[in-house]
Amino acid sequence: MRRSTVYLLLIGLIFALPFVPALIASFGGVWRFPTIIPDGINLRAWESVFSPSARTLSATFLSLWIAFCVTIINLMVGIPAAYALTRKKLRFQSVIEAVLLAPIFVPALAAVMGIHLTFLRLGLTETVLGVILVHLAPSMPYVIRAAMISFQTMNEEAEDAAKMLGATKSQRFYHVILPHLIPGLTAGIILSMLISLSQYSVTLLIGAGQVITLPILFVPFLNGGDPAIGAAYTLVFSAVALALVLLLDGGLRSYYASRKGGLS
Repeated sequence: MRRSTVYLLLIGLIFALPFVPALIASFGGVWRFPTIIPDGINLRAWESVFSPSARTLSATFLSLWIAFCVTIINLMVGIPAAYALTRKKLRFQSVIEAVLLAPIFVPALAAVMGIHLTFLRLGLTETVLGVILVHLAPSMPYVIRAAMISFQTMNEEAEDAAKMLGATKSQRFYHVILPHLIPGLTAGIILSMLISLSQYSVTLLIGAGQVITLPILFVPFLNGGDPAIGAAYTLVFSAVALALVLLLDGGLRSYYASRKGGLS
């Protein structure tokens, strides 16, 4: 067996180990130290998670839809902002950059508490739109930062050469800038989606219990409601997040494979 294969197996094992206790706990029963497996194993938790009244599937689709909308807005705002911060000479540029990236260091709940009253006046509480807007605060800085790094590492001579050859702004962006941005943006997209998917406090505050996402469903069980159901929900959430990452990774690989095939 090759060394690289051994390393991959070890990494996979390390990644999987934290989920083993959750998997065991999800099959219910009383689990006290030093017993290895719970007493009275059953499927009660999984039946509860996937029962029609649990709304797990609808919460999953809503969580993904919110994360998708949040990421699209982040890209629409983040790419121009990163371009301006890296290519333009702006007044108070350091201050602007600090303000845009501040949510990385400031807890999202602290920022949301300040805009909750405004959302109440605008009628955005208890709505999906309000939750989408509030998820922008903790997720957008990562997209901006990823785009900034991509712009900073890009050779501007290629863009200048395309301009001299008569390429329009849209052509330069699509054929020269975008291919260089995609790897960095993919990292930003993954972070944006995962951060949006995992938001509980801000979703509960703005959604007021009317916008039901996956964290709204499973966090109360983890906080003492029912550990077995909480463990099952944890595995469902982890599976959704892992599938999302693998899908984006596969999309990135397919994109570069298509470009390589087109160039050959």
